[in-house]
Amino acid sequence: MAASSLTLGFLLHLVLLSLLFAAKAQEVTQFSYEGFVNDGSLVLQEVAGITNDRMLMLTNTSNDVVGRAFHSKTIRMLNDSDDRQKASSFSTYFVFSIVSSTSGPGGFGLAFVLAPDIDMFVGAQAGHHLGIYSASNAVKETHIFAVEFDTVNGSDKGESDTEGNDVGINVNGTESGVSKPAAYYIGMDSKPVNFSMEKDEAVQAWIDYDGDNKTVNVTVAPVGVTKPSRPLISNRSINLTTVLNGEYMYAGFSASTGEASKASSHYILGWSFAVNAPAPPLDITKLPRPPPKVKDTSSFSWVNFAIGVLSALTLILLLSLCSVTLYKRYTNFEALEDWELDCPHRFRYRDLHTATKGFKESELIGVGGFGAVYKGVLPSTGTEVAVKRIVRSPIQGMREFAAEIESLGRLRHKNLVNLQGWCKRKNDLLLIYDYIRNGSLDSLLFKQSLVLSWEQRFNIIKGIANGLLYLHEEWEQVVVHRDIKTSNILIDGDLNARLGDFGLARLYDHGEASHTTNVVGTIGYIAPELTRTGKASTSSDVYAYGVLLLEVVSGRRPIGSEQFFLVDWVVENYNMGQILEVVDPKLGSNHVEEEVELVLKLGLLCAQHNAESRPTMRQVMRYLNFDDPLPDIGDWRRQTDSDSGRMSLGFLEIVSSSAISTVNNSTSNSSINSRPIQTCR
Repeated sequence: MAASSLTLGFLLHLVLLSLLFAAKAQEVTQFSYEGFVNDGSLVLQEVAGITNDRMLMLTNTSNDVVGRAFHSKTIRMLNDSDDRQKASSFSTYFVFSIVSSTSGPGGFGLAFVLAPDIDMFVGAQAGHHLGIYSASNAVKETHIFAVEFDTVNGSDKGESDTEGNDVGINVNGTESGVSKPAAYYIGMDSKPVNFSMEKDEAVQAWIDYDGDNKTVNVTVAPVGVTKPSRPLISNRSINLTTVLNGEYMYAGFSASTGEASKASSHYILGWSFAVNAPAPPLDITKLPRPPPKVKDTSSFSWVNFAIGVLSALTLILLLSLCSVTLYKRYTNFEALEDWELDCPHRFRYRDLHTATKGFKESELIGVGGFGAVYKGVLPSTGTEVAVKRIVRSPIQGMREFAAEIESLGRLRHKNLVNLQGWCKRKNDLLLIYDYIRNGSLDSLLFKQSLVLSWEQRFNIIKGIANGLLYLHEEWEQVVVHRDIKTSNILIDGDLNARLGDFGLARLYDHGEASHTTNVVGTIGYIAPELTRTGKASTSSDVYAYGVLLLEVVSGRRPIGSEQFFLVDWVVENYNMGQILEVVDPKLGSNHVEEEVELVLKLGLLCAQHNAESRPTMRQVMRYLNFDDPLPDIGDWRRQTDSDSGRMSLGFLEIVSSSAISTVNNSTSNSSINSRPIQTCR
């Protein structure tokens, strides 16, 4: 009996030890800086310091200087696993800015560093060594892992292991095992979008190490771009267990400048780090503003310039006249207006004419209130595009054309339609987009034999919300779309939603109120307050999104015959306790009731009469991801249904029946296939 008790006790002891070791092996360590202060949490070396603006400045623009900063506490990076030590998984996210001493290129760059000792850098050199290595230790085991962000060509040995403006992974030396030009991907299968780390205002960087698979992912993107789903450097095989020296390491940054003009100030604006967990997110709005870039102050010698102009004036005039005459004769010449000078990516009209087979009717894929959309194949690359040809009126056509170039031309998100470029020739205004093969959500819901499954619809709903969150809160300005509807949602080959048609969009700065005083949009999606104030806001976009949610679940349009109003119909069924009766019959029983009920109630919450009570798109995303419980909506609609219905009906009476018919009978599957109304107050 005693022996049995001892055996049982021994086994329990082993179980407790196993649990203790397992917990220890998965120990989570994390920290986060949204701006920096001199509180002793960082060890600063060489010229590094904290500015009055809460930025961590690694170097100034002096020549041949080094600056380093490390988190003051060591981080446990090696854990016991199966009687062997294994490097832990870790993740870090930081935002940095590089300011050159002149308007030209500076140098040399900065690096994220894991090192066993912060006192091991004595004698480390500037330039390509980035303040980490010296000529003597760059070729031997230093047990340093670094990801460098290099802005200068070549190396100190005269060899060129990178071309500058590169991201590379270094292990125990200055030579990068892998190096790629700074770029990011909009989608998994898209081409990389290159950008300059020196010229962009600020840059985001994510480094993720998988200890189990021994791989590193490095992702970069300018501030304002959400983390790309595809890393720049993907699944790079590195066994940190053999690199690290000791159980504990220091994490931090190092930067350096070079000789002559190769000098830049290197700043870290925010930093988060975690072991065995994702790095905590940073609130970009709470970070210090990046320092301004140096403007080009160079100028011509006006005396020499004037002499040159006077001596060559006759020849220049003759050549100019000949060139203009020939250009007008052999090309479709038109002088650029002021707004065109700020809008790059202009396509040649003759290329678009060829791509669309002369805007042949057989290539027509949609017709809307402002023009038509044609499918085209660019003759130079063979790329499929959608060409939106706007019918130009003296005012409205140009207003919509400029609005789309100004807004969509600078927006980049996986759930937005990508604007490739534009063209203007006499009265022809053309916008060129990616061609989205599956057409609009409207066509998939109402005009095709294909039945979208509930899983596909739920994914589309979340994609639209993600795109609206980017427009409302995550871009540099607030973008109010003002025409959210199923015909403006395109569905790509993977059945992901892409929000398009920004012809009615309006922009304003964060923290300001919208000053728009036009009632625009499409009947059935217009928020009630617009008929009183005319002021569009993110809340009016949320209202339209709520109507769209009900439309996607029910398979019915917002307005039908015999004064049918989708919102009122869903409210009626909700108040009778039978909200699931509105589900699209084409879905049958193939849906998740919990998700369907969530979307329907969220649609009512977004489409309620009181604008102040509607959720933001960030709250909507949390509800859709089940991160937050949906508020109990109770019977809040009972007191406003009749008033809202009368208001909606009264508003419809001032709109011509032809406009209503156009909305209800739209047949295009393009991104501009509806006729929005516009009433000036």
